[in-house]
Amino acid sequence: MSAPAWETVIGLEVHAQVASKAKLFSDASTAYGAEPNTQVSFVDAAMPGMLPVINRACVAQAVKTGLGLNGKIHLVSEFARKNYFYPDLPSGYQISQYDKPLVGEGWLEIETGDGVRKIGIERLHLEQDAGKLLHDQSADASLVDLNRAGVALMEIVSRPDLRSAAEAESYVRKLRALLRGLGTCDGNMEEGSLRVDINVSVRRRGAPLGTRCEVKNVNSFRFMAQAIAYEERRQIALLEAGGEVAQETRLFDAGNGETRPMRSKEDAHDYRYFPEPDLPPLVLEQAWVDALAADLPELPEAKRARFMGYGLSAYDAEVLTSDGARAAYFEAALDCLPEAERAAAAKPLAHWVTGDVAASLNEAGKGFAESPVPPPRLVALWQLQARGTISGRIAKEVWAQMFASGDAPDAIIAAQGLTQVSDESEIAKVVDALLAEEAEKWAQVQDKPRMLGWFVGQVMARMAGKANPQAVQRLLRSRLSKD
Repeated sequence: MSAPAWETVIGLEVHAQVASKAKLFSDASTAYGAEPNTQVSFVDAAMPGMLPVINRACVAQAVKTGLGLNGKIHLVSEFARKNYFYPDLPSGYQISQYDKPLVGEGWLEIETGDGVRKIGIERLHLEQDAGKLLHDQSADASLVDLNRAGVALMEIVSRPDLRSAAEAESYVRKLRALLRGLGTCDGNMEEGSLRVDINVSVRRRGAPLGTRCEVKNVNSFRFMAQAIAYEERRQIALLEAGGEVAQETRLFDAGNGETRPMRSKEDAHDYRYFPEPDLPPLVLEQAWVDALAADLPELPEAKRARFMGYGLSAYDAEVLTSDGARAAYFEAALDCLPEAERAAAAKPLAHWVTGDVAASLNEAGKGFAESPVPPPRLVALWQLQARGTISGRIAKEVWAQMFASGDAPDAIIAAQGLTQVSDESEIAKVVDALLAEEAEKWAQVQDKPRMLGWFVGQVMARMAGKANPQAVQRLLRSRLSKD
């Protein structure tokens, strides 16, 4: 099968909100969800005479991120004014970095269909966020909320090394996991703390790069995929019809899954960058950078490899390490066990954490750090199941009650009489009664072995899920061999 005639080229600009209690150049709060315009300092509002003061904690977070991205940390960087007019930008310019960013070239590895590949990082720079426009259709007006104005952002710019929506998703997921693992950004796309600008172009295979279009402020993986797919179709159709792709900025319309023009794409000279006169060059000491590097937590890739050393699949390890709090919960559960028992417990505990625990937390709108069931109680539940005290089905019921009440599993089991029945003489009474009632169906099992599962289910149902399923199967097979 011949390769497709067209190739998609994608570069991403990821805007990650720095995990900091205060903004980049003021002490105003960054807490999410406050009433509009209640977290705005005079600096954020661009009141005359107010001067910006750099937040050292934000710089440290950006340096740690740069180190995690294998980037070059520039000991001297500069801020610049990026000039443009928009109602949510009170000063008429954004304080950003231009030709002298804080972090230079680095890379991030992703998994593709062809194996592991390095995606180049062009730069990481610090900048302040703008406010937010709220469109009130009933009043035919737009309102401005400046709570976000001045919030510190890390803009992480990739090389145009990505070739598909799947690769773009893999890259952003890996980047989000890294940011969360470092504790430098919470990665919450729904709240806007991680947003993606997608640069898409198409070209004939082997041809020079085509004209790119930028799709602004995409905040979900699903929308990313839809926006890239639409741009691929649109640009290819345009070129095959003999037209040209215009360099422009576009918005993604989630309602119909299409992008639409926003404005012609600006080049750097359109913003009239010049050095920020109110801020001196940002000068770092190598010893300070080295101290930050020495204090970095274990990065997700290293943690993933270590988890796989416990016998976990690559998929399970990836899911666990995609969220720092989830990985910490899993590790805290393993730490409840003697070291010699951890390898055997890792896989079933991982399935609990990524399955029932994650589902319950998601339904409740909570994160792993907020779980009402601490890791030691999850381990206690799993041990009761592993020892045969309760069945897998009962374990799930007990988990639901633990999550709702916070009670210990053994207390719930004792109060409700949920201990698993492993006495085969007791189970045999139910088995024999069932076979007598369903003699006609039982006679068909020799020719239709799959029907045995129906009988197992019937015994379990009659014993309210408390029968030992292995014992049930043994007894049924022994009856079948006698027949």
